[in-house]
Parts: sequence; structure tokens; C-alpha cells
Amino acid sequence: MATNLVCGVSRSILGQPWQWRGAAADGFDAGFQADGLIDQLLMARGVGRPELDRHRQPTIRGFMPDPSIFRDMDAAAERLADAVEKGEAVTIFGDYDVDGATSAALLVRLLRDLGGSPRAYIPDRLMEGYGPSGEALVRLGREGAELIVTVDCGAQAFEALDMARAAGVEVIVIDHHKCASRLPVARALVNPNRLDEAEEAAAHGHLAAVGVCFLLGAALLRVLRARGFFAARPEPKLIELLDLVALGTVADVAQLKGLNRAFVTQGLKVMAQRRNVGLSALIEASRLKKAPTCTDLGFALGPRINAGGRVGKSDLGVRLLTTEDEEEARGIAAELDRLNEERRAIETMVCEAAEQLCAAKGNRAVVLVAGESWHPGVIGIVAGRLKEKLGRPAIVIAIDENGVGKGSGRSIAGVDLGAAVLAAKDSGLLVAGGGHAMACGVTVAADRIEALADFLEERLAADIARAVDGRALKLDAVLAPGGVCPDLCDALDAGGPYGAGWPAPRVAAGPVRIVKADVVGSGHLRLVVSGDDGRRIKAIAFRMADTPLGQAMLACPPHRKLWIAGRIKRDEWSDRVSAEMHLEDAAWAD
Repeated sequence: MATNLVCGVSRSILGQPWQWRGAAADGFDAGFQADGLIDQLLMARGVGRPELDRHRQPTIRGFMPDPSIFRDMDAAAERLADAVEKGEAVTIFGDYDVDGATSAALLVRLLRDLGGSPRAYIPDRLMEGYGPSGEALVRLGREGAELIVTVDCGAQAFEALDMARAAGVEVIVIDHHKCASRLPVARALVNPNRLDEAEEAAAHGHLAAVGVCFLLGAALLRVLRARGFFAARPEPKLIELLDLVALGTVADVAQLKGLNRAFVTQGLKVMAQRRNVGLSALIEASRLKKAPTCTDLGFALGPRINAGGRVGKSDLGVRLLTTEDEEEARGIAAELDRLNEERRAIETMVCEAAEQLCAAKGNRAVVLVAGESWHPGVIGIVAGRLKEKLGRPAIVIAIDENGVGKGSGRSIAGVDLGAAVLAAKDSGLLVAGGGHAMACGVTVAADRIEALADFLEERLAADIARAVDGRALKLDAVLAPGGVCPDLCDALDAGGPYGAGWPAPRVAAGPVRIVKADVVGSGHLRLVVSGDDGRRIKAIAFRMADTPLGQAMLACPPHRKLWIAGRIKRDEWSDRVSAEMHLEDAAWAD
């Protein structure tokens, strides 16, 4: 490990070693070569030298697999093609989050372009819960649906699909969540995370549901093309729906590698063209002044779409993303913006209560807290906050008046929370449960919550200990203070888009001395530091004023030197464009 240390830091102020993300790298200063830096960033993220050209500019053509490699994909495409040709009534049944809304919107818009009149149905989070219920599927069939396509849900809906089948309702399942060895019965079940998938298809298990829907769209168009459907009508341009794919992929925190990275890269270009009336209205409501970035998808647009399912009407998101009426779009976008503010207030209350329980409950490997008055619409966000703060997987459960807990969990790298939840379900601890490696959902009786906590502790404690022990701050470059500049921001951005599985570059800078340190806003630490050459860097550490890092910075004497580490961002608030560091750690340099 010692040979891989950055700046010789074996233990930082936050108690972790600093290591090169890839092999030991050369430092960069203000005279860096952008092309060399980009290649270094790509290789540090697992790209081999022969693959560099393909990854510098990720395209759909360069990463798109043949959709037929996925089990049931051809069956699903053939059945949808039949529905298109016969003018059948199709209902798209989506989850209430962003991935579900974008998945449903993609198929609705595509089927409309093919001459159909599809309906979108999103269950109410509070009244119906997650995924398709048998009652809902049967009711939709009675209301005229000749074919139902579930998106971002259905892989664990055994009873619901059995009820639909008994009622003569045909269902296609398009999902990406963990599957059990036994699958529910459906006309087709497309999911790269099926346990019986071949290796080539299973390699795409990181796709969000909206990405799988895009592949289904490609398969559908291919079938219709072979049948001569486009002889007398134009073929829809599937590529124009990539803005939806990008939004759903980023908001679902899917790993941005391979095909997902191409989806987001090209989807952001489509989004910048403002083709989708609803997305355009949402961009305006989010007060974004420039074309959206990957960060905007995750922190501005995604939360607003989610707000409808969390604290408002669950179908607002899909309605926004499928409307062609500009006035309606502006109205829905404004409502989602208002609901997002309401969600923030609720989230703050639940998060404070959950943190108090964490402090009282001790130091379990898996953080698991439950409350009777908590809003189930924000528990996933709170679980994410706890995970980030405590560095361990977290599950937050809201208990209703009937003594039933609905929970949501978030995990850390190296700990498969979804698989553990499926095991807990198989053992009889849960009413329902599922998810993927980094996130899960559970339904559990209130009197089984402690037993669930014990089960997860026993199953995951060793994995969590290994993940925590192996924790290190991964760095991509070391800079002199003068190297923190806008040109560096541009060069680093060229290696993106960044997100889960494709982490944004992190650099160290120094040695520096602290010129100014104070607390601003809600516990944010603001710094100005200076190098030996007199070049200054502005830095901010969000919500870290009360952490060991914040306290050390505030108490640091002006003569003491240190290294600082974090992500470099453009600072465009002032008249002069500059760069600042979003601080994540620091280490003494003397």
C-alpha cells in the first residue's frame, strides 16, 4: 500500500489513507496536457489502453448490444409489435420514482409515434405501495387494457402476475431489480439481472429500467421494420428519447459505465435541444440557466420528478414527460417544484429524528431505524443521508397505523444490500422486499423489525467490516495551488459524465496554509488557503463544520502546512470565472 500513497498520506485528518485511483500517477500543475489527463482518468476507471478511443467519446453505436441477447426480449418485442399493428389498448404500469416515470414515458411516447394511444398508470405510494398489485392489474384489464407492460417493477410480483393471468390479462415485465431463482409467470420478463441470463447479457445488469426500455424500443422497431410496417409511414427516431434515458439513469444512481455512460453523454445533448416540452418546463422551473449537466439531472430535475411520487400525486412525473401541451407542462412543473420544497421540509424532520435514534441505538453494522410518524415518501432520501454520514448501509422504516413498516435502504460499495433483503424475504422475515446491490425496499411487520436488524447484522457485518477497513480516499492528480483553475475544470469534465461507478475526479493540492476559515449556511465550512507561491484557493466543505475535518480546519494555526483534497468545480457566482475546491479531506504536510 505504501507505494500507492499520495503525498505520503497514510492517515488523513479523517483517518484514511490517500491512494491513487489507478496505478501511481504523475503530478499535474498549471501546465498539464489535457489529452494525457483524460487518458489517465479513463484508465484509472478501468478502461484498457485499446479501448481509450471508444471511451473518450462514448456513442450509442459504440456500446449498444444486440437487444436479442437478453432473454425474452424478442418475445416482448414481437408481442408489442402485434399490439401496434392491431391497435390494441396498451397500458404502461410504472414505478413512482424517476426511473419508473422515465421508463413509462419512453414507451408511451414511442407507442404514440407508432400510431397507438397507450395509457400510463403509476400506483399511489401511500395507498398501493411499490410494484404491481393483482387488484390493479385485473382492474386495468377490466377497463380495457389488452396488454400491460410493467416497467421498473414486476420481477418479484408473483401473486399479482398470477392474479392477472387467472383473469386473462397479458403482462410483459421490464425490470432491472434483483431476481430470485424462480420467476413470476408473464408473457415475457426482460431483466438483465435474471439469474439465468447469459454472461453477455448479465454484463448489462447495471442498466436502469429506462435503459432496458430503450433496448426494448430498439427491438420493437426492428421487428416492425422487418414486417414492413414503415413502408408507408416514417420510422420514429428512438435516439430522440435519450433525454429520458439520461434522466432516469442518473436519478436511479445507476453505474455510469459502458452503455450507461453513452446513454447519458448522448442524452444530455438531446436534452439541450429542448425537444421534450415537459422537460423544458422542468428545466425552467428548476431555474437552470444553461443546458443541464449530469449533476443537474441528479440534484435538480430528478428530485422534482420524484417529489410527485413522494409527497404529491404519483403520476405527475409521467404526465409531465409525456405532455405536448406547453401550458399544461408549465403547470405540472410548477406543482412539482412546490412539492419538492414540501418534500425538503418533511425530509429534514424525519432525518433529525432518525439521527437521534441512531445515536441512541448504538453502532450496528447496518444502520436500521424505524418511526411511526415518518412519511414513507422520504425514507429513501433519509437512508442515503445516514449512509453518507455514518459510512455504513442504512435502512429507514416508516411504520403505519396498522403496524406495517415500509422501508428503504441504501448501501456502500462492496456490500450487496439487495441480495441480503431477498435472503431475508426467503427466510420469512419480510412481507415483501427486493432491490439491487446499492438500494432496497422492504415491507415488514413492526414486531419483526428487530429480527430483521439481527439477520442483516449476521449476514453483512463481515462484508461491511471489509468495506470499511478498505476505505481510502482515491485521488487522480496532485496539483500545485496554481493548478486549480477553470482550464483544469474543462479538462476534467472531458472525462465525464461522472456519477455512480464512474466517480468524478478527485485531486490533492498543496502544501497550503489556511488564510481564512469560517462556518456558513447550514454547517458548511468555508476556507481560503494559500500556497508558498502566494496563489490562493477557495474551498468549501458541505455539512462538515461539526466533523473532525471541520474542527481541525477551524482550529488550525496560520503557520501550519497541509494538503487538501476534493473535487474542483467552476465558481461562476462572481463576475470573474474561477475555480474552487469542494473539500472532502485534508492531511498535515509537516
